[in-house]
Formats: sequence, structure tokens, C-alpha cells
Amino acid sequence: MLRIHFRDADLVRTRVADAPDPLWEIVVSLHRLQTRRGRYVHAAWYRMARRMLREKGLERAVRETLVPLYPRARYFPDFLTPGQAPGEAVTSFRDGAELLLAAPPRRVRREVGRLARTVGAPAWAPRLAETAERRDFVRLLRAYYEAVVAPWTDHMQARLEAERTARLRGLLHGGADGMLAGLAPAMHWRAPVLQVRYPAGVDRDLRLDGRGLTLVPSYFADDAPVSLADPELPPVLWYPVHHRQAPVPPDRGRPPEERLGALLGRARGAVLHAAAYGATTGELARATGVSASAASRHAGTLRDAGLITTVRDGSSVLHTLTPAGAAVLRASGASGASGASGAVPARRAGDGSGPAGPAPGPPRCGCGAGGQQTVKESALSFLELPT
Repeated sequence: MLRIHFRDADLVRTRVADAPDPLWEIVVSLHRLQTRRGRYVHAAWYRMARRMLREKGLERAVRETLVPLYPRARYFPDFLTPGQAPGEAVTSFRDGAELLLAAPPRRVRREVGRLARTVGAPAWAPRLAETAERRDFVRLLRAYYEAVVAPWTDHMQARLEAERTARLRGLLHGGADGMLAGLAPAMHWRAPVLQVRYPAGVDRDLRLDGRGLTLVPSYFADDAPVSLADPELPPVLWYPVHHRQAPVPPDRGRPPEERLGALLGRARGAVLHAAAYGATTGELARATGVSASAASRHAGTLRDAGLITTVRDGSSVLHTLTPAGAAVLRASGASGASGASGAVPARRAGDGSGPAGPAPGPPRCGCGAGGQQTVKESALSFLELPT
């Protein structure tokens, strides 16, 4: 059991993160791939992840590089899930990557050594203390993230917002006590101590000492909350959100255009769908079977609602989706949304957070080379299962 000890100042400084932690979701999504436990909850994601790993050529890199560093065990290195200052959560891959790259080499070596003593570490892992090798590793992390985690961002954010709302209601009705008491059954609030269910054999105390606690709801996490192993780091507690059913769009029997039409009206839904890859007013009219003036009016209504944006392109105007418009299309199951403006944007190259580019192989440090820790094939059978 983990016992988190609060002072009055800690209650004031306790907050719930407003977005998923990308590096943490990488960790627990890898854990999901190493077990069949709870697979039915994530069935839709699981099928997508297998397909994307195969299409992006990442299966070997996941098996030989990522899984050995992120074992589904009682310990993995803290530097792989870096935190901000107390009270701040990491909410973008870019920020997390920069913090991972900034980890002091001495800390990396110390934590890799602890991994080796606890559950075993691959022979190449100590070389991650070198910045150049860590950059290669971050490039692989980004490729994995963009292939199997980022496409699920809307689902993750929706569950997190539901969790934040539940915690807010607890706070409004019962103050900090009400908010923390609502974290049951995985946690039990016995003021001034939050008792957290931990894996068998683990018994520790974490004293906040006025630093507060950042609670981070996790989409892919299993049933047990997790904190950083080093008590001197900013206190963070990741805990699983409750899944009552697999997150699949409702009413799969109806075409996406019909689902959009029920929400926006047939013509307006068709205009939104036609704007997925960018279209002029005339192209919208032809695609939806309405007059140009009607298409312009529908586009104006969608623009006012923040679902599309319009820019002049020579003698015509070009309508494209906003991130909100792309999210509406994705939620309806319509094709084309992944290529719209709601997709992961391009970033600067060379900063550890740019486009993934071609699927990377193992980092130059020798990840995946001979002599590394052997990974049980049964734990990674997801790569061989038929689709």
C-alpha cells in the first residue's frame, strides 16, 4: 500500500490534470499490449494498435526496445515519465520529450541500474545516459505515440473530462475531503492520509510536505494507481479512469453521413464532410447537390460554429476543417477526418518532437541487438495474432 500524507497546504495545492500525460499513456498502452487482462475494454484501440504497428513497421522496435524498458512490473525508470514543477502536469508530447532529454545522465544511470536490479534491464540501457542515444530513443517514442496513442486522443480527453467533472462535483459538495473521497475504490481517503492500493509486497509512505499533489487520470492504466518511485520528485499520482464499455462510436449500422445529418441536417452534414480535405464553395455545392448560394450559407453557419475555416485562394475561397470540425467527423466515424486539420500537426525537426518520418529501427545504442534481455514471446503475442 502507498500512503500519501497531506498537510493543510497540500490540500490547497492538489489539482487534477486537464489533459492526458502523453508519456505516461505511452507506458500504460505498452502495458496493455503485454497482457490480455482487460482487453475487452480496449478492444477497438487494440485492433487499431496492432494494425498501425504492422503498417508502420514498428513491431520489432516495440518488442526489442520499448517493452524491455517499460516492463509490466513493479518498477520502471522515473525519467521515462518526467514531471514538471509541483502542481504542473505534462500535457504534450513535445514538453515530455524535452524533459526526458534534459534528465541528468547521473539520474538516468542510477534509475537504469535500479531497473536492472529489480526486474532486469537490457544491456544497452545504460547508454541512454548519453544525449545522442536518448534522442534516438525519443524519436522511436514519438513514432509509437503518433501511431497508436495520438489517434485515440479524443477518446482519452473525453474520459478525462468526465473524470474531472466528477472530481469537481465532489469538491463543490464536500470540499477537498469530498474530492479525495471520490477516488474510491482504488484509493481511500482517511484524513490526512490517502491510502492507495498498490501491488502486493509494496509498502511505502509519501509525504507531500506542502508540495501538493497532481492527480492525473489515465485512460490506458490498469486498476492500480502509480506514483513516481523517487519521493524527492514533484508528487504525481496517475490513476485509472473507469471504463464501463469499449469506446466505440454508437450505432455502427448507420452510415457516417446519416449520423452527421441527424445532428447538423443532411445538407450541412454533407458540407462538413466535403470540407474534410479542403473544398471551394463550388466544389461543396457539387459534392452535396445544392446550389452555390446554399453551399455558401451552410459553410457560413459551420464557420460561425467553429467547425470550418475559410480563406481566399485566388479568385475563390477554400473551406477546410478546424480541429473541432475534424473531431466531429471522427466522432461520427466519417472517413477523411484523419487527414484534416484535427490530425497531429507537423513540428520543428530536430527538437525531439517533430514528425516521426520513416519508422525508426532500434536506437544506435544497440537496442534490440544481441545480448539484450530476452522478452517472453507469450507476453507479446499480440504481434502475431490474426487481425
